[in-house]
Amino acid sequence: MAATAALVQTPDPDNPGWTTWDIDDQSRFNPQVMRRLIVRAEGEHGARMRLVEPKALHANLQGTLHGGVTLALVDIAMFATLYIVSGDDAEGSVTLDLNCQFIGTGSLDKPVDVVSEVLRETRRLAFVRGIVEQGDTLVASYSGTLRKPSRQ
Repeated sequence: MAATAALVQTPDPDNPGWTTWDIDDQSRFNPQVMRRLIVRAEGEHGARMRLVEPKALHANLQGTLHGGVTLALVDIAMFATLYIVSGDDAEGSVTLDLNCQFIGTGSLDKPVDVVSEVLRETRRLAFVRGIVEQGDTLVASYSGTLRKPSRQ
């Protein structure tokens, strides 16, 4: 079993009010595939996560944003939103379900944002929903459930 990695958050120098969403082990999925992610709180129950610079590695055969990248971004954003809203480390949480509706086409020429909100949180579950947008383009909407680890 691989060793665990730790979340690294620092103020983003290029985007005041945003913090980085990174992992100390740069060989993991987030830094290798998703690359630069930043996050900020939005309202009392929400957060906005941004894929800062979509690249060719984020593209499908048509040269637009790959649906798998969109889903990965949403999955990561659910954890970031739970972390920002509840103040708890989401480490050890898992995605129970994720429902996504692809609505528009994302491009590689500008940042992609996931705007999320925690609808309800219990001791073991968090219910999250949101949208994926790129400027004025609605790319997708989603809802998902996270199961939090038991606290001993």
